[in-house]
Amino acid sequence: MISTPCLTLTHVKHDFTQGGEIIHVLRDINLIIKPGELVALVGPSGAGKSTLLQIAGLLEQPSSGIVTMDGQSGSDLGDFKRTELRRLYAGFVYQAHHLLPEFTALENVMMPQLIAGKNKKEATIYAEELLIKLNMNHRLKHRPYKLSGGEQQRVAIARALANNPKVLIADEPTGNLDPHTADIVFDAFKALAREKNVAALIATHNMDLAKKMTRQVHLKDGVLVNRDV
Repeated sequence: MISTPCLTLTHVKHDFTQGGEIIHVLRDINLIIKPGELVALVGPSGAGKSTLLQIAGLLEQPSSGIVTMDGQSGSDLGDFKRTELRRLYAGFVYQAHHLLPEFTALENVMMPQLIAGKNKKEATIYAEELLIKLNMNHRLKHRPYKLSGGEQQRVAIARALANNPKVLIADEPTGNLDPHTADIVFDAFKALAREKNVAALIATHNMDLAKKMTRQVHLKDGVLVNRDV
């Protein structure tokens, strides 16, 4: 049985105008990510990686082309429907963790579940499960200011996975961490993502982490070039 790709980008282009000149950021992006795949998005600063992630996560509309999540196209949808599709199928992790400072680690991971309509008991149980799998069982009741950078990012990862997304979009998720902590955080995430069969598109400058993923794609001159890992 052939599984439906979690994320597909087909002939995606993106331009913007600066000083009367058209800048071609993404020229012809084609990408298919299947369940369980961890894909590293690499390339120099300014190549358009963040723009590509925004478009892949349905946070921004491309100038042209089609973005599909779990077989459903988001390209022709209005803002409300696109937000709904994103809520159902995508999770996001950024370089800055963006945790809510007044809530504990556990409550931060419960929050998206409660917003999605899950009851408090179920949300608590699943939030605990995710945090424990990320080796955060000793920090469940701690607020973000009492957590290290690596711990905060593990909470952010758990929060992104809380509603069981099909695909995780991550922009330099270990960029603020030292190499040793980055390895710990990524290895914990990789194990959990594989267990949950979540696909991921992860922009990173850390080539050691990129080599741990299923494959790498390199953004060069506005197009993606596959690389063997």
